[in-house]
Amino acid sequence: MEAQTKIEISDAEWEVMRVAWTFGQVTSNQVAEAMVAKMGWKMATVKTLLGRLVKKGALRVEKNGRAFTYFPVVEEQPSMDEAASTLFGHLCQMRVGQTLTDLIEQLNLSQADIAGLQDVLAKKASSAPAVIDCDCVPGTKC
Repeated sequence: MEAQTKIEISDAEWEVMRVAWTFGQVTSNQVAEAMVAKMGWKMATVKTLLGRLVKKGALRVEKNGRAFTYFPVVEEQPSMDEAASTLFGHLCQMRVGQTLTDLIEQLNLSQADIAGLQDVLAKKASSAPAVIDCDCVPGTKC
């Protein structure tokens, strides 16, 4: 795969990308089967989304006879990291900690995930400020 570039994709396009990332390469029929089962989408919807993802550079396509095969151009983890970073960049920085706490409480995490989080938090604790300032409007407090 090529170097990660920022590509903004819709919620529906994320669903298609998850299928492409899972299989590594997919035909439109494979994506349609997965999306009919998961989302109830029609083939026309899937083809529209595949076309958009190709135009955005998230997928590349190869024609094999009458079939089209799609390959992810962007990697899954960096794409998820970028989406999360973008989301948290829109939040008040003094509320990010509580948002993460709420999110972690809702998610299913493996023992390894929890251990990794604990390690990262222990390292950050030594240099963390006592308080994070509001960054919503310069010169104001939330």
